[in-house]
Amino acid sequence: MSSTSERSSEETFWCSICLEVFSEPVSTPCGHNFCKRCITEGPCTCPLCKRSYDRRPELSINTLLRELLSEAKLDKNKSSSMENMPVFSEVQCDLCSEPKLKALKSCLVCLSSFCETHLQPHLTVSGLKRHQLMEPVENLEDRMCPTHQCPLKLFCGTDQSCVCTLCGLLEHKNHELLSLEEACESRRSSLLHTQAQSQHMVEQRRLKVQEIQRCVELSDTEVHRERAVGLQAFTDLMQSVQRRQDRFLEELQEKQSRSHKRAQELVQQLEQEICELEKSSTEAERLSLSQDPLHFLQSCPALTPPAGLKEWSSVSFEPETCEGSAARALSELEKHLYKDFNKVFKQLPSRLELLRVQQFVVDVTLDPDTAHPRLVLSEDLKQVHDTDVEKKLPDSPLRFDRCVYVLGKQSFSSGRFYFEVQVKGKTGWTLGVAQESINRKGRIHLKKNGFWCIVLRNKDQYKACSDSLVPLSVQRAPQKVGVFVDYGEGLVSFYDADSADLLFSFSSCCFREKLIPFFSPCLNAEGSNSAPLVLTAV
Repeated sequence: MSSTSERSSEETFWCSICLEVFSEPVSTPCGHNFCKRCITEGPCTCPLCKRSYDRRPELSINTLLRELLSEAKLDKNKSSSMENMPVFSEVQCDLCSEPKLKALKSCLVCLSSFCETHLQPHLTVSGLKRHQLMEPVENLEDRMCPTHQCPLKLFCGTDQSCVCTLCGLLEHKNHELLSLEEACESRRSSLLHTQAQSQHMVEQRRLKVQEIQRCVELSDTEVHRERAVGLQAFTDLMQSVQRRQDRFLEELQEKQSRSHKRAQELVQQLEQEICELEKSSTEAERLSLSQDPLHFLQSCPALTPPAGLKEWSSVSFEPETCEGSAARALSELEKHLYKDFNKVFKQLPSRLELLRVQQFVVDVTLDPDTAHPRLVLSEDLKQVHDTDVEKKLPDSPLRFDRCVYVLGKQSFSSGRFYFEVQVKGKTGWTLGVAQESINRKGRIHLKKNGFWCIVLRNKDQYKACSDSLVPLSVQRAPQKVGVFVDYGEGLVSFYDADSADLLFSFSSCCFREKLIPFFSPCLNAEGSNSAPLVLTAV
């Protein structure tokens, strides 16, 4: 066989990306073959025909190529050189002249391979019939014992080598000997076990990679959360400093303006008196030059100093002092900053806690099949309000028939979840969760009947529906309420979603069935409570 044809045969089993023997050969939709690892790491384009795909194409395992590689016992080690690779060309008849035909059998005695024609003597001649034939292979000399020139039929487990029958009786007499088939099966079983172990270790490491990636994601989330809270805290403090700086500058400006105004008023009075005195002085000078005694004597008594002049010797101007203003302002800033710091640090834990539970947000919609006939739901099933009109709806075991309640479509039987509801403009509402089996007919009491909720009544009375109605201490009326449930911990918590204040928590609850978000906009109350409850995005 020519070197060119051998190279062509070898290249059939090369991946065109890594230029090594195929590992897990797969085929693309365009019909080209690559290593699974090579093609999945590259762009969505075939490296051979340059066909591009909008998304990563679906790859199919090339079973034929994989079986050929397995049968030929290709070296799985990608670092081995091509010189050590088996030649995958067809075995040719050793007796044919060119062109050589394909061999059908190889003879371990003759150490030759024969085509159908040249094989006939081994099938008909009695002496040749005793020769051992096998599937055609090359390099038959490698299958013969170099010492006894007999076929290698046994495997020595002690020396881990293939031997002939005579070697087994002589040099390997007391060794562990197996037939090639038995040894091959044992080695294959061991190899499969090793492969399974390797796959198990690979899976363990992949899980560890996923674990590390999850830890990194959680760390990133924590960093973003702390960054948001920290930036807000620093922003609040800087705004507080800026407000007090502006107030300090305004006070200085006001003092300066009052001083200027007072000085201007005094200067105007002085300039007016100066003007009057200069006028009187000019008139006196004019009369002193008169040569008419009668006129002089008649005018002189009238030349007296102007009336109403102020005694300026007792008048003094003292501008408003600014001395110590900066020190007083800084002292006041220190006091306020101390208060602001305390306020910020008190808010930090609650803000961080709210951010922590908000990562478990779920998309909740209202279930129209459970809504009381008086309730009106929006098309997107995110809003509900009460009307004075009760619609005629088919009776259903799911529907509340007396209390203006409605449930969410989603239910939860494990894990944690969080959702927010806008309650702005309402004078009454009820929010929480309920177990799936709650009674939906007739008058319903919310205390210890599978409900965990808080209520607003009469505009400002906030209560939790526990064993009894528990009054809540609310600093300001919440505009948006967050509801968090940890099913495994038996916890239901309610938050003011704007201030991050914890309104109330039910703890040590025993959940045995699915939980469903629970809502009531309460009665319309002749329009005073007409605002809807709104499920909002977090």
